[in-house]
Amino acid sequence: MSRVIGWCLGLLLAAAGANIHDPYLMAVRGWSGPVIAAAGLCGLLIVLRRGVRRRVAMLALWAAVPLAVLGAEGAFQLRKASVLSAPEAVASELGRHFMVGYERVEEVEGLAARGLIGGIFVSRRNLAGRTVEELRDEIRRLQDIRRHAGLPPLRVAADQEGGIVSKLSPWLPNRPPPSALAGMPPGERRAAARALGRDHGRDLRSLGVTINFAPVLDLRTDRAPDPLDFNSLIARRAISGDPAVVGDVAAAYADGLAETGVQPTVKHFPGLGRVGTDTHHFRAAIGDSRETLESTDWRPFRHVLAGNPQALLMVGHVILSAVDPDRLASHSRRVVDGVIRRDWGYDGLVVTDDLVMTPVYQYGLCRAVEEALNAGVDLLLMAFDGAQFYRAMACAMDAAKRGDLNPATLAASRERLDRNSSEALP
Repeated sequence: MSRVIGWCLGLLLAAAGANIHDPYLMAVRGWSGPVIAAAGLCGLLIVLRRGVRRRVAMLALWAAVPLAVLGAEGAFQLRKASVLSAPEAVASELGRHFMVGYERVEEVEGLAARGLIGGIFVSRRNLAGRTVEELRDEIRRLQDIRRHAGLPPLRVAADQEGGIVSKLSPWLPNRPPPSALAGMPPGERRAAARALGRDHGRDLRSLGVTINFAPVLDLRTDRAPDPLDFNSLIARRAISGDPAVVGDVAAAYADGLAETGVQPTVKHFPGLGRVGTDTHHFRAAIGDSRETLESTDWRPFRHVLAGNPQALLMVGHVILSAVDPDRLASHSRRVVDGVIRRDWGYDGLVVTDDLVMTPVYQYGLCRAVEEALNAGVDLLLMAFDGAQFYRAMACAMDAAKRGDLNPATLAASRERLDRNSSEALP
């Protein structure tokens, strides 16, 4: 029995050690590496004390635990060093496409100064134990760094939908979501939605935020809730199941945001209301025909984008089977360049949902990054675990070195990013 426990524990620790930089282990990353390595050494000593004879395999297993930790940490540091030493031209060309979340400002100061990122994402972890004024000053310092480096201002994004997704509350006021307005008469709800957008915009602008990842345009359905849906929760966030009502409320809300200088973001194309699983953790597909989607789920997206040229479009990590059954919409050229750019004629900014999600990693982060850039996605979001930026950026650099990134697509994206910078917007 003790041998079985030894094998199981050794295998578990070796696997954990090899994955200390996995996003799922982010909460324990600061101390897990040393603890796992120490546990491996202790296990190795116990095996040695019991004698090596007939225990060579067990000895090798426990020796592999600290080696796995060292290997994972070494690989991360080498990748980080390669990104930080990227030539200025490479940093400028590729870094503009990345928006990253962070905990300590030191994590992004150097990236901002060298142009290795184009934006940051702030949430409650940036305010824990702090005041709004402290975060505001921190954002100002980062913008000063950009200005002194001769670089455009950072895009500063937040996820302040109202209701259950208010990631800067209670430091900023807790306000209702746009869905709370859906039952009002049309004229009243438009006025109320616009006022709510203005309120959210003033809150965010006072902090230095320039982009809000709202409103949610996914349609509400009567599907029974998935017990494993801990994050998406679209049924609780969606404005309505009626495309006309969603478009009406969302357009007014987006206009209110834009009035304050905060860019709205419509999400999550192609419509997560039809998805029964949590796309943070599970792979999902939309099997409906394009004709059905154009007449229902996509109507609010086209309505809001047509009336608000400043709005961004966020693409979710779901397969759109009718268009591209082989990859997630967030990095599908057929979806982004085909449907959104060519068929709809949308020439604004497209941003991925957070790339630090399981479906992306199952597909392969490097492949997803390369395909997203070649699809015409403008901003790649690494919000949950900003340290994953180094891996994603290294992937982009490797693709560029191989000549696998489309120069014309990157040039078109660069033009959109320049046109939609905070310096260029009214």
